[in-house]
Amino acid sequence: MKILLFSHSFYPRIGGIETVSLMLAKNFQNKREVSVIVVTHTKEDGTEKLPFKVVRDPSIKVIYNLLKWCDVVFENNPCFRMSWLNFIVRKPKIVALHTWIGLPKEKKLIHQKAKTFFLNDYDAVIACSKKIKEHTFKKATVIENSYEAAVFKATTIKKTKDFAFVGRLVSDKGADMCIELLHELNTIQDEKYSLAIIGDGPEMVKLKELTSRYKLTSQIRFLGFLSAEAIAYELNENRFLLVPSRWEEPFGIVVLEGMACGCIPIVSDGGGLPDAVGNAGVVFERNSHESFVQKTVQLLENTKLQQSLLRNAKAHLGEHTEEEVCQQYFNLILKASKT
Repeated sequence: MKILLFSHSFYPRIGGIETVSLMLAKNFQNKREVSVIVVTHTKEDGTEKLPFKVVRDPSIKVIYNLLKWCDVVFENNPCFRMSWLNFIVRKPKIVALHTWIGLPKEKKLIHQKAKTFFLNDYDAVIACSKKIKEHTFKKATVIENSYEAAVFKATTIKKTKDFAFVGRLVSDKGADMCIELLHELNTIQDEKYSLAIIGDGPEMVKLKELTSRYKLTSQIRFLGFLSAEAIAYELNENRFLLVPSRWEEPFGIVVLEGMACGCIPIVSDGGGLPDAVGNAGVVFERNSHESFVQKTVQLLENTKLQQSLLRNAKAHLGEHTEEEVCQQYFNLILKASKT
């Protein structure tokens, strides 16, 4: 079987869609009698030698020839600007949705309505969370994201630290809410908790100013951008992962990564984060400082709940392994190729 995989952005660029596209392409290529070609607008090659061909920033003619070559087309997130020719060539096609087409509770614009309409022409549509399915395309099949188990795993490192935040430092991600949480805990509890903020972004200066204002500089570490391996090391040192996103995350792979490193996730209830956490973490009301503090305090004071959530994590992670998720994708691709 010949699979043409469209990914608007791809390795060596870094991001959620890029990571999933690379993972799927490698996994498909490793299957018997399967050939994969990735088509992307990303021009950079990167240093990693890939086991499949990558066609970068192709012309319409090249895309047409690739469509004639393949047995099935897979788009990791809609790539209409590259794949539109397939509405003419008519090869079996599948698309995965990793983000919203128009934000929840907002009226869809004309071009967003058009995108949703064109999804009806696909042989299968995959949504990365129940929320994406519910809001974007109700006929989609839900296949939740996986995590990199080879990197994010529990170690023998002793958990001597408390809270970790991992993400881009923008207001939507809510890193400031983590600092506010620590300040509140200082006022209502005797224990002084630690917080590691992992990531970089335009809010860095404001976050450091807020830390200084609350006199939390001895409790908060700003670690900046780290490699995946370094993030895993830090997560293994901490007991809890904070994901207080203000915007509705489509899923939240970082939740799985933290869980795999032995952290208990505390997440907002927006978008796909409740799907990502399952029954192995705590969910609070999005944008509510009061709810965030209340749920955190309840967890800190309930060691039985902590132990229960940690036990639940193993089964939950088993449903999100790379092998399990890739096989679910491949089953739909195989089915489409035979139609």
